[in-house]
Amino acid sequence: MKHRRIPNRRALLAGAGALALAATATVTLANANASPAPTPSVSKLTAAAANTLASQLKTDTAGAFYDAKAKKLVVNVVNEAAAKTVRAKGAEARLVRHTLAQLDSARKTLKAKATIPGTSWGVDPTSNKVVVTADRTVKGAKLAQLTKVAKGLGDKVVVRHSKGEFKPFIGGGDAIWGSGARCSLGFNVVKDGQPYFLTAGHCGNAVKSWSDQQGGSEIATTEESSFPGNDYAIAKYTGDTAHPSEVDLYNGSTQKITKAAEATVGEKVQRSGSTTQVHDGTVKALNATVNYQEGQVDGLIQTDVCAEPGDSGGALFDGESALGLTSGGSGDCSGGGETFFQPVPEALEAYGAQIG
Repeated sequence: MKHRRIPNRRALLAGAGALALAATATVTLANANASPAPTPSVSKLTAAAANTLASQLKTDTAGAFYDAKAKKLVVNVVNEAAAKTVRAKGAEARLVRHTLAQLDSARKTLKAKATIPGTSWGVDPTSNKVVVTADRTVKGAKLAQLTKVAKGLGDKVVVRHSKGEFKPFIGGGDAIWGSGARCSLGFNVVKDGQPYFLTAGHCGNAVKSWSDQQGGSEIATTEESSFPGNDYAIAKYTGDTAHPSEVDLYNGSTQKITKAAEATVGEKVQRSGSTTQVHDGTVKALNATVNYQEGQVDGLIQTDVCAEPGDSGGALFDGESALGLTSGGSGDCSGGGETFFQPVPEALEAYGAQIG
């Protein structure tokens, strides 16, 4: 989300830190003389607690997702031994066909044989498949190539089509301005005791001097940026601009940001940006790959939250947790679409910064 840097406006501040919420699994213990032992119960979990639990159950699993309605973590497994471990921790085990290693192998094949501009792919734990999306620019020989590769991977892959076009969401509007470009501020951070902010890497590549209004005085300069491959940038404040740890909700209020966290598939999230302001949606995939015309970016969060040009760099968050920086996608906020986000923890680690 964009954070405005004018003293009389709200600014976004994001601090970086690892999310460390402990998930306490509730296990039903059998009575001393009971036989057989009852099945362990599934814990009611917040999305953050489910994410923590999921990180503890990666061995012999095939991905996991959060069921927001039931407030439970569903973990895919391929054998009963793994299922017992999952149930003992208080999560729901679901037997599936494909291991995570098999799905990752399919992703590697796609990268090697079908890196085509206008395509994306990511592991969808709810379907136990790699979901490949082709935008409207993929046709003719390119579509034939993609279809051939996907068919060769069998039922591990499903191909979908988007009416939009995958592109970084950079454009004109009010938030953080540079020469000929407008993006959104993601999160305010601290590095070496000094104030900085995070935004998208393709924004940092395009702009070195930032203002909080078109044609205004400089408030920050891009120090480093990475795109393609990644999509994050960090800019150092040079002007006397307020930089609270908040996200602008565009309704006269702000959301306080106190930490950075990893997203979870199924998690309900919000995005703030200077073009379309605040929209919400759901995390659909993690570690997603998108092939923009400018190059490939890996390790992204894929969501169904809409976004438009100028929203690039804006904040993806869940309550007080900073999750991602708006990268790009297809569609708009009238007809919908899919949007990709650079995870915040990775950017913070790369730059040695923190939320706060």
